[in-house]
Amino acid sequence: QVQLVESGGGLVQAGGSLRLSCAASGRTFSNYAMGWFRQSPGKEREFVATINWDIGNTHYSDSVRHRFTISRDRAKNTVYLQMNSMKPEDTAVYYCAAAVGGISVIASRYRYWGQGTQVTVSS
Repeated sequence: QVQLVESGGGLVQAGGSLRLSCAASGRTFSNYAMGWFRQSPGKEREFVATINWDIGNTHYSDSVRHRFTISRDRAKNTVYLQMNSMKPEDTAVYYCAAAVGGISVIASRYRYWGQGTQVTVSS
């Protein structure tokens, strides 16, 4: 049974940093893409970043490019999202997800999802 467990959320001031972790278990993730999405109240779930598990290529949304960095540690089966220069509009529940195949920005392509971790950025 695949499990994705996020951690690292919390409260941070604008301009600060947080690192989210996603511990993945239940299978090998070769030929998978791992992604981070976020959702704030009253809004649809939004793509943030994605990484190919095998070769490590990445893609970011325009709103977080150059501020956030996605990475993975294959030995630890963990995906990270380093968030720097954070803004109040980054406030959301952040979800880790896994999709078969190459990187994607489309949420419906992701088969497995974590429960989410709350990130709040104060101004």
